[in-house]
Amino acid sequence: MGKPTGFKEYARQAVPYRPPLERIADYQEVTTQPAEEHLSVQGARCMDCGVPFCQSSTGCPIDNLIPEWNDLVYQGRWQDALARLHKTNNFPEFTGRVCPAPCEGSCVLGIIEPPVTIKNIESEIADRGFAEGWVEAQPPAERTGKKVAVVGSGPAGLAAAAQLNSVGHEVTVYERADRIGGLLMYGIPNMKLDKQVVQRRLDLLAAEGVKFVTGANVGENVDPQQLQAENDALVLATGATKPRDLPIPGRELDGVHFAMEFLTQNTKSLLDSNLQDGQYISAQDKRVIVIGGGDTGTDCIGTSVRHGCSNLVNFELLPQPPAERAADNPWPQWPRIFRVDYGHEEVQAKFGQDPREYCILSKEFLDDGQGRVAGIKTVNVAWNKDTDGRWQMSEVEGSEKTYEADLVLLAMGFLGPEHQVSDILGLEYDARSNYQAQHGQYTTNVPGVFAAGDCRRGQSLVVWAINEGRGVARAVDIYLMGQSSLPAPGVTMGLSMAGAV
Repeated sequence: MGKPTGFKEYARQAVPYRPPLERIADYQEVTTQPAEEHLSVQGARCMDCGVPFCQSSTGCPIDNLIPEWNDLVYQGRWQDALARLHKTNNFPEFTGRVCPAPCEGSCVLGIIEPPVTIKNIESEIADRGFAEGWVEAQPPAERTGKKVAVVGSGPAGLAAAAQLNSVGHEVTVYERADRIGGLLMYGIPNMKLDKQVVQRRLDLLAAEGVKFVTGANVGENVDPQQLQAENDALVLATGATKPRDLPIPGRELDGVHFAMEFLTQNTKSLLDSNLQDGQYISAQDKRVIVIGGGDTGTDCIGTSVRHGCSNLVNFELLPQPPAERAADNPWPQWPRIFRVDYGHEEVQAKFGQDPREYCILSKEFLDDGQGRVAGIKTVNVAWNKDTDGRWQMSEVEGSEKTYEADLVLLAMGFLGPEHQVSDILGLEYDARSNYQAQHGQYTTNVPGVFAAGDCRRGQSLVVWAINEGRGVARAVDIYLMGQSSLPAPGVTMGLSMAGAV
């Protein structure tokens, strides 16, 4: 796909971010607007690799037809590229911005050269589709008379709603927050995913017939058993919203917060009043410590810098990753290598150094004498393999250290879903406290109740949530109608290889 010799003629050039000292002054998206020629050249790098691992199980969880739309962009056929993209992905404008791009990690070109800039191309195809008016509401021609309630409006819930609505079922999405979007609206900062981008897709879904109910905290002010009784099927897409805590001495001190508490309040205040209402946790003039890496930790870093923190340190328990793939991390696995994300780059530009400290174990939060956090006692750890080849952590004697802090943000991941809805319904759980439902079937132990997304599989990627939303929609459609025309996960790749349109 693309130009046959393009991968030899052109170097990888990702769409650049705005300069860090410029972008930390606002909450606009960090990326710049690429020229069409830039993306055409990058699409030309997509090689005729025979087996496109980028869209296989090691690459894209929703089987995006990546080589096909890379080739179409190279040819300047943007509307055709959009059609191919929408065949497998309900929300390419989201994944093109926030997905870590496992497709690029398994790109065949990546064996010998830097991989194709798949993520940049995907995002621009979607944005151009909206700008040109190619993305239009497509309500179903007729209704089936079946009603489905979806609890949770994150990517899994929205994908399920979009698919179920497309085949004529009446779908109502219930969200406990004051805005629809779940993680997309409040969990991901505006500088990474502009909320106008989220809202334009929500407006499209509403125009297609999906109904949205906000302020509906199912399990508290909305009875899930009533939803079950009033609908022909109930889909739970509540996410994995129970954060991993750090139960060390001093945890009760003021100034120690979960990452999502910090991020959600910031985005809500930004949308409500451009941060003028003061209804958020401010990092201004504070010494901030973020505990935990990953996307959530980076988002806490970027937000704190925009608040005007006076200092920032990021603790990571694991060692610094290598610059290149390790021997036990071969292609096409996701490359576990050292990366500099937008937040790290911003701290480097403002304070002169990368914020990350590796192999750090927090031992105690320190009290300032007035019930507020003043710092953290830590110790370094070493990682070594035992006789069975398993990594074991041990504290390094004499490495104790104290870090000063006025604000500590816990970004250590999530343990699973909250259980107020599932307990009322009598759902069974797996060993990790997720809703018990088999992938591909999505059926719980309660007839007519389905589960998908992070509440079923555990904390994962937006693209996996879309996979599950599409999958549960097919399962529900079969349950209601006996059969389904909705695509099953994994089918689209085979159709693509056969040249299907």
